[in-house]
Amino acid sequence: MQHRMTWYQAVAECERQGEPYVLVTILGVAGSVPREPSSKMVVTGEHSYDTIGGGHLEYQVIARAREQLAAGRFESHMEHFPLGASLGQCCGGSVSVLLEGQRGSDARLVVFGAGHVARALMTIMGQLPWRVTWVDSREDGFPQEIPDNVNVHFSEDPAGDAASLCANAHALILTHNHQLDYELCRALLNAGSALSIGLIGSQTKAERFRKRLEHRGHSAQQIECIRCPVGRQDVPGKRPMEVAVSIMAELLTLAGSQAAAPLQRRGVSWPQLRGLMRADSDNQTTEHS
Repeated sequence: MQHRMTWYQAVAECERQGEPYVLVTILGVAGSVPREPSSKMVVTGEHSYDTIGGGHLEYQVIARAREQLAAGRFESHMEHFPLGASLGQCCGGSVSVLLEGQRGSDARLVVFGAGHVARALMTIMGQLPWRVTWVDSREDGFPQEIPDNVNVHFSEDPAGDAASLCANAHALILTHNHQLDYELCRALLNAGSALSIGLIGSQTKAERFRKRLEHRGHSAQQIECIRCPVGRQDVPGKRPMEVAVSIMAELLTLAGSQAAAPLQRRGVSWPQLRGLMRADSDNQTTEHS
């Protein structure tokens, strides 16, 4: 992501890459201030884009936004900052700021193999807010054009890297090598930290792998975690794009069921808004007295 962007360019880029961010907006000001209402900036875990005036105010707001991201609080809340000695700014005014946390995408996918089906799948993934790691042992196996939300990972030992790459992520095994597929299945079952495991292949391959995994001591419950053949069976067709569509449909269903949560209060509450308005009013009264 470029570092010199307007806030709206940064929002678009974060949304495209599925990166969490906080959109900062100046809601109201009183007295002398560095920027006026509606000024905005975007804060991610590592960078900030645009400005609400610089100085210690901006430093404090960025710190608050990153605390919010680190705690996984993807919510909207408001804060009031008097621009006095406590912030090291001599403007003498005050600023009310809205911080809107956006979760980006919690959906992570690791794809092993850069064959025809994987390439077709990436054209779909590039249009979705997933964070994707694409793994292959052939460095020249990847196409030149890669979607922004896909990170290419060349590895001479994909099975050795599988556990760390797939922790809290969905895994798809789409390689050209059956033995490598088997080693990846073993590595992921041993680690037990992948959200799901999909394996391309036929029913015959699935049964053969089941027997081999049972022989190596894996339980029936563990082996049931592997979806093979991967993809929605009600989506017909064997062309790479047709298989990719069936796989993506299955992944969206899995991710949707795992993300389901009861509805809770969302947005800025009226007591919080009223308290901020009172703080703004008190500050203006103090300035004019």
